[in-house]
Amino acid sequence: MVMSSTFQESGSVEANAPVLRADKRKQKSPCDMFSIERPSIRYFRRGDVIASAGTLLDSFVKVQHGIVTGSTTLADGREFIIEIIPQRECFGELQVLRRKRLTLEYRAASECELHFYDGRNLRERHASDPELRERLLTKALARVSDLELRMIENAASSLQARLAIMLLRLADSYGRDTPAGKEVMISQHDLAATLPASREKVNQCLRRLRQNKVIDQAPSRGRICILDPEALQTYAEQGSF
Repeated sequence: MVMSSTFQESGSVEANAPVLRADKRKQKSPCDMFSIERPSIRYFRRGDVIASAGTLLDSFVKVQHGIVTGSTTLADGREFIIEIIPQRECFGELQVLRRKRLTLEYRAASECELHFYDGRNLRERHASDPELRERLLTKALARVSDLELRMIENAASSLQARLAIMLLRLADSYGRDTPAGKEVMISQHDLAATLPASREKVNQCLRRLRQNKVIDQAPSRGRICILDPEALQTYAEQGSF
């Protein structure tokens, strides 16, 4: 479904005040430069589609709280998650600048609070602000580099190694510290779609990691706790467990 100028709003609720959350990343997001502007704030439930592939944007989005995924569909019908956007990161800004339609479908991977910013202001700032241009370029290059690395990993690594690498990457990006270890919030479906691999095979790998006491898992809540990151790193390097 293609929508011009607006995002899909099914399952969203307008609000007047943001809920501020701490972020563990030291690197500033381009979205931080727009904190003085008043955004349109919407809430999405887990699984809600935020914007379909083919949407023509007139606004870009900051993830104030929660996690958003950007995915496409492979030739065999499987979902392939290309991007995982944690809180304080934004998406849609490059398409707004280029006046291009989205190539990915963006979906709420958790309960989300999203801040929508006017694309016209972004284009005006981009034309006059060298710092913003540099940040956006740096972010775009990082995305390309990350995708290239994942393609190499998918081609050269076993499923066990790819799973271990992905869990370490997710924990480093937005894992939550707990007494037991780093906790990552991701469903089994989404985890399988990031690799990409069948959910059945990914579940077999997760079961082995649980048996080896490398992770603990609460499937009903979509949470994985990394109990032994050093062992997981070894699995990532050796490619089997």
